[in-house]
Amino acid sequence: MNIRMETAQDWSQVEALVQEAFATAEHRDGNEQDLVRALRNSEAFVPELSLVAEEQGQLVGHILFTRAQIGGVTGLVLAPLAVLPTHQRQGVGSALVREGHRIARALGYPYCSVLGSETYYPRFGYVPATSLGIQVPDGIPPANFMAIRLREDAPPIQGPVVYAKEFGMEG
Repeated sequence: MNIRMETAQDWSQVEALVQEAFATAEHRDGNEQDLVRALRNSEAFVPELSLVAEEQGQLVGHILFTRAQIGGVTGLVLAPLAVLPTHQRQGVGSALVREGHRIARALGYPYCSVLGSETYYPRFGYVPATSLGIQVPDGIPPANFMAIRLREDAPPIQGPVVYAKEFGMEG
């Protein structure tokens, strides 16, 4: 498996992959592929953090990290992470998360937040966001709102996550 930065030539295949990956997901809104497209065109987009996993020339996974204000510092939001159903539970998602974290650290991002599975994301070091001083947005189950300190030199934080407007969420 090869993990690399997404290119413009990948866009339509990535959007189809995201749609297929979320088609049977427990928590979905059916517009995840539209969110990816909107975030690509946003001020929050970080090209180095839009990654694809490729096997034998086929895209099998995608992850996107975008800039957000987290407790007053510029950090990242992980969303979405998508793996083709035929390739789930084979380490594709884990490899994408780990490579994204490696690149994010190298780029200097101190924190990353995620709204996701409380049984999946802790394996990468995600903890309840409140334990890092991050406020949980209204209507979000606290167990599913997590964050990770990416860098040892990350400053202490306190406050909400201010998402890119494309997410349609308030901090």
